[in-house]
Amino acid sequence: MAFDWLWSVTAHDVARLLPDVPKLRDLCRSVAVLEAILSPDWESRYYSFDGTWSPGGEELAAMRNGSGDEYSIVFSPAGAYVRGFDHESPMSPYVDEDHEPWPGVLDSVPEVFRPCVEEPAFCDENVVPAVTACLWCETGDTRWHVGEIEYPEHWGDLDGAAGLFELLIDPAPEAYQRFARDYYEIPVDLEAVRHVYALRPLTREVISLLNAEFHMESLVQDLAAASYPVADH
Repeated sequence: MAFDWLWSVTAHDVARLLPDVPKLRDLCRSVAVLEAILSPDWESRYYSFDGTWSPGGEELAAMRNGSGDEYSIVFSPAGAYVRGFDHESPMSPYVDEDHEPWPGVLDSVPEVFRPCVEEPAFCDENVVPAVTACLWCETGDTRWHVGEIEYPEHWGDLDGAAGLFELLIDPAPEAYQRFARDYYEIPVDLEAVRHVYALRPLTREVISLLNAEFHMESLVQDLAAASYPVADH
């Protein structure tokens, strides 16, 4: 399903559309494995997943588009914390001389997720959080939360949520196929994408459908990072 209205999406819309935490984690794992197959060079990948991101049992799903836009999703026993940064957003901390996050974006983040707010990997060299959109869901919550935000008067995309989270609010295999076909400029087998989205054990045949020159042996670390199942041979 294509979202033609994505230009008007904010984090509040994303909060209503995101899957629950377990489903979001599975989606991020699947996308990371597809990226590992289609883009063996880690530095060139859009999406990644690190199941051993921190000693405290936190996992990290990440997106970086190479142009300054990114997101980070921390999955932990406490729930999930989502940080997005659109470098062209009118809500960027760098639009004025104060270099502060937009009012309301981080103010209501629960204490349990404050370490994520202050995480150096999510801040610049001056310890300013690189964020224009933020969501969170504590374990036991039945919905995603966003701060009370007065958005700027601005036409079009405000906090970057439209472009940042497009694959997450459209969790259909067809959405990833469209993205990968456009980004990598190659044919992308839809049935193979469906196989990975369903977290079915990975086979050499599925890998070959996605990247005929790629070998399963090269995927060992990526599959382990995503805790992705592999078919017995």
